Order: sequence, then structure tokens, then C-alpha cells
Amino acid sequence: MKTRAAVHVQHGKPMVVEEVELPDPGPEQVIVKQFASGVCHSQLHQLHNPASRTPLVLGHESTGVVVARGSSVRHVKEGDRVMVTWIPRAAEPGMARPQPATIKFRGEDVTAGAFTWTETTIADQQLVVKMAGDVATDVTAIIGCAVMTGCGAAINTAKVQEGDSVAVFGVGGVGLCIVQACANVGADPIIAVDLSDEKLAFARKFGATLGVNAADEDAVMKVRELTNGGADFAFDAIGVPKTMEQVLPAVRPGVGGLREGGTAVLVGVPQTTATLNMRDLFSARRYIGTIGGSSRPDVDFPMYVQWFKEGKLPLDLLVTQRFKLDQINEACHALEKGEIAGRSILVFD
Repeated sequence: MKTRAAVHVQHGKPMVVEEVELPDPGPEQVIVKQFASGVCHSQLHQLHNPASRTPLVLGHESTGVVVARGSSVRHVKEGDRVMVTWIPRAAEPGMARPQPATIKFRGEDVTAGAFTWTETTIADQQLVVKMAGDVATDVTAIIGCAVMTGCGAAINTAKVQEGDSVAVFGVGGVGLCIVQACANVGADPIIAVDLSDEKLAFARKFGATLGVNAADEDAVMKVRELTNGGADFAFDAIGVPKTMEQVLPAVRPGVGGLREGGTAVLVGVPQTTATLNMRDLFSARRYIGTIGGSSRPDVDFPMYVQWFKEGKLPLDLLVTQRFKLDQINEACHALEKGEIAGRSILVFD
């Protein structure tokens, strides 16, 4: 099967949109004709990393319809609506990692993991989750990464509870999902931290109760002031040195014999090192990371879809811009320049 896909051919050059050839599905593979795909910031890191192999096909969150499946695939069938992700849907201890497909580009073999910046994709069955047939198929595309990572960081990794105080540093697409999940479990206060008053106002639509403009004041000191000494949880949804260093001192210290300190959670993908004050750790604070929000897609995705249906996860508000596949370079440029308030998606005909 031939299909059009965005391909990163040469570092420093725009991606090209050309035909690639998909193989017939192997026993554990599914072919999915795409409805929509998210445009994730982590993909920019791959585009700008000179160590990344080329040619490279990207994208790792989408919605689509199954058009073919391998002989061993049982959880979906042709005609089912599905979500594509990059975390195994039903991982078990000792299970082998999902195997990438081999596609052809300009006559040469290309190894392809999850890739969704394409009209039709092929993926290991562990990366394909069945979706209800009565929900929108465009905005739900971002469940496979942005929602999974942000909401999962709050409810799976940190296990935020009702009444916990929370600070979220960086309220882009993933940060807004953290905010919304914390609101859904009853956290209070929920403090959004960013460099733009517009972003802070937007975060209130997802459940933020307070906002701190880090361009105008010391964000750590303000969070401490608003939470009477430090938040129970602070999330870094960006992954730059400044925010990686801020989240730990923003949570409350422990009190010897009485209580443990708060927890800082690194959610954004770090591209460099950061410097921590070890006294912040010595005071019984914790600093942890999360990969994909510690998610279990078979369990979590239906819950997020239900939240969306109930108005508790406004994906139609979170998706702030749409592009066509031929506009993939424009979409990446807009994301890199900070022009996407929430999340952008590619929409396929």
C-alpha cells in the first residue's frame, strides 16, 4: 500500500511530503487510515537532533480506522475506530517491546516505530487502542500522547488526591492536561506558572485556580507564599534547565518525624542538564520523572474519552489550531515559536 507521509530527509532542511510504501501487516500489526494526528513538541527534539537517523518518519498520537490487521490481532477488526500511541496498551512484565515496521521511501527500507504524520500508518497491535464510535475523531487524536502524558503524570505518577496543592510550570498542551486532571480529582489550589498572562488566563478554563507570571516575579517564592510554605506537588511540563530547577524548591519541605516533603515531577522532555540544590532533597522532598504519564492505555484511554464526553476534558478547547499534512513544516514552526496556545493537530481528508 502506498500513502503520503511527512519524511525528515536531511537535518536543517524542511520535511518533505512524499509517497512511502507500507508492507502487508504482519501477524501482530495493524494498518490504520488516519483521521487526525497530534503535533508534539518532543518531535521537534528529534528533528533538531543531529544524531537522529534519517530518513525519519515522525508523529506518535492519532485517531483512525482499521483497514487491515494481522492474523494474531484480536482486540480490533477492520472498520473499528482506534487511537494510535507510543506506549504499549497492555504491557506485562517481561513482554517484548513492540516491533517497528519497515517501510519503503524512495526505494529504500526505513525502520518506522509509531508514526502518524501520514495518511495511513502501520503499527504494532500494542500501539493501537480501540475507541468508542460516538466521539469526535479529530480532537481525540491528542489522547495518545499529550493527554496520556499530562493527565497520567497527575493521576498515575504523582497520584494527586483531593485537597492537594499543585503548581504546574508551563501550561502548554501537556501542562493544561496536568491542570485538568488535578482539577478532576479535586486538588486545590492549582497554580499555573508561565510567562504569559494570556496562557495563565487560558489555564483557568482547565481548572487552574491561581496564576503566577514568572516573567514578573519569583515563581518559586510566589508558589511558596500561595501554599503556605510549598506545594504538595509541582510539575515541570517544559523540561528546560530553569523549570527543572524550580519545581523542587517549589514543593513543601518535610518536617522531621512529622511529615515527608512534597514531590516534584519532571514531565517535559529534558534536552540538557540542570543543577539542583541537594539541601532541597535533604529536606525530605522528592524529585521523580514520568514516561508517558505512567500510562496504561487500555485502561486510561477509555477514561479520558469519558471525561471528554462529560465535559471534564475539553479537547475541543485544548486543540487550538489545525493543519493539513502538506503544512507539516508550518505546524512545527508555529509550535517552536510558541504560537500554539494548547495543542495543534494534522487533519486528514
